Amino acid sequence: MEENTIIQAVLHALEQHSDKIGSKMQEMEQRLHHEMQTMEQRLHHEMQTMEQRLRGEMQEMGQQLRSEMQEMGQQLRSEMQEMGQQLRSEIHAVETRLEAKIDALREEMHQINQQLNERIDRLEEELTDTQTSVEVLTTKVLHHDRKLRQLAKQA
Repeated sequence: MEENTIIQAVLHALEQHSDKIGSKMQEMEQRLHHEMQTMEQRLHHEMQTMEQRLRGEMQEMGQQLRSEMQEMGQQLRSEMQEMGQQLRSEIHAVETRLEAKIDALREEMHQINQQLNERIDRLEEELTDTQTSVEVLTTKVLHHDRKLRQLAKQA
């Protein structure tokens, strides 16, 4: 009778431990999911902000160019060509800077993605270790249970 009580207590303790491990794993998964969503939202917001700012700058530059062209008319054609050349080089410089910013953002996103992948790999390793521990403990519990039953039959 006392052996049954001990066995029941051990089984109950193992079930509680298994429940704790399961809840911790769920908690870790939820945290990771939340972090990934937060990063995705932040990146999306930053890209939208940059896009809006760039559109505004491009619209402003377009409006400036149109108003200058209307004011100068036919008499200033040669000056307009020179200004057009300057604007093209400025636009090219802006494009170059934008491409550099986009490349930097891509690199940052790549690094964030790499960090996330590393975190996921570590979590997978921890999960595998935890699962292995649970399997070992389960095997030991079953082995002890068999021995206890054998002892109970012998007694």
